[in-house]
Amino acid sequence: MKRTRLLILFLTLAAVFATQATAAARPNIVLVLCDDLGYGDLHCFGDKTLQTPHLDKFAAEGLRLTSCYAAHANCSPSRTALMTGRTPTRAGVRNWIAQDSPVHMPRSEVTIATLLRRAGYATCHSGKWHMNGQFNQPTQPQPGEHGFEHWFSTQNNALPSHRNPDNFVRNGQEVGKLEGYSAHLVVDEAIRWLGARDQAKPFFLYVCFHEPHEPIATDPKYTKLYPCDDPSYSAHHGNITQMDDAFGRLMRALDERGLRENTFVFFTSDNGPAVTAMHPHGSAGPLRDKKGSLYEGGIRVPGIVRWPGKTKPGSVSDEPVSGVDFLPTACALAGIEPPRDRTLDGASFLPVLEGKPVVRSTPLYWHFNRASSDAKVAMRVGDWKILATLDKPPVGRANDITEEDECRFKEAELATFALYNLRDDIGEKMDLATAEPSRLEEMKALLRAKYREVRAESPTWPAWQFTGAEGKRIQWPDYAKKRQAAKKKK
Repeated sequence: MKRTRLLILFLTLAAVFATQATAAARPNIVLVLCDDLGYGDLHCFGDKTLQTPHLDKFAAEGLRLTSCYAAHANCSPSRTALMTGRTPTRAGVRNWIAQDSPVHMPRSEVTIATLLRRAGYATCHSGKWHMNGQFNQPTQPQPGEHGFEHWFSTQNNALPSHRNPDNFVRNGQEVGKLEGYSAHLVVDEAIRWLGARDQAKPFFLYVCFHEPHEPIATDPKYTKLYPCDDPSYSAHHGNITQMDDAFGRLMRALDERGLRENTFVFFTSDNGPAVTAMHPHGSAGPLRDKKGSLYEGGIRVPGIVRWPGKTKPGSVSDEPVSGVDFLPTACALAGIEPPRDRTLDGASFLPVLEGKPVVRSTPLYWHFNRASSDAKVAMRVGDWKILATLDKPPVGRANDITEEDECRFKEAELATFALYNLRDDIGEKMDLATAEPSRLEEMKALLRAKYREVRAESPTWPAWQFTGAEGKRIQWPDYAKKRQAAKKKK
């Protein structure tokens, strides 16, 4: 009997040690996503005014990606691509998803959270979800059904404002009113989860800040860092510093738990800056246009990777990487196979950590029928980027889903084209379509084939009209009224 007990104890300890060894061999994965953070909105990406000391330090410890792309020009599709490794039009997520919309990331999509959880990872989402319209309802899949064993999420914005929100949901249960600002509330939850998770497992932590998306709400201790007659300037810049401070707390929490050395952290944004009449302060740096556009300012975003021992401190890469690359990269990190039963549009960008190019089977591609500029489809091959208009542009309001619009989506063909060399012309000022006829024809053929393939896979949605219900809950801070009053005086 004693010998049997000793054998059982030995086998149990062996299993525990094996589990811990496996966890140590596979890195933890942290994805941190900002909302509407532009290419020029960080000090470490060239801004001379913004104070982002924690991200500056993070960049000095890791690899800065200067050709990092969101997979779409606005939020919901960009997030869908990060989770699936697929251009979001394939999943039918073609624009930002309004509250109560029938649009959602379908159950048939396999997310990186699902793959990692199946492979033994603990998984957590904290922050903005924005991959379904019917949030926390049984009619559509929620974060838990897409692989997150723990989730603390909002459908879109934290409401009624990013200060003291009352619309967070934790694992299907409404949390109620919270005290504080969204960035720190989101990080508080992530840190709590880090302490409570199964410590024997590697983990995937997906942290989604609301900052600096409108309606901007910023703690006065950050706004006072940017004194200005325009309160919206102080609020916007302070909001980024507020996010930076929360990010720094998250990184310290990893350090305090001894997790730095075996954790791959990827920081990026879901799209370019939302330069609006109320907040004209976001920056795309030298890039053309802003959020909503397929020109570089709408899709090229900050990207920073830190993985101690694998990333050279203070290094920079201009190799193009995209949100669709995150799933295959995370699969490579975890030593698991990406899905083979569907088309993936991304590729692992781990070679970039060694100064090598990404090996792609398909070029980087963007597709946005509701883009703010005339160009609705784009592709990048090497240094070259092609953009195209559609012969049947969409009609009606951006978030209405009508039978006419769905029909136009399925029938529209590419019409006119523009061609840019991004190596020589990062600002997309010189259209070379006429000067490079053979290259143009080659890229037109690639773009048409990809466009038709993606369009054919994309599902259609039932007719639905956006009522703006969510917008009615937004309470604009006092600075918005002050700014409007200042405009009237001028």
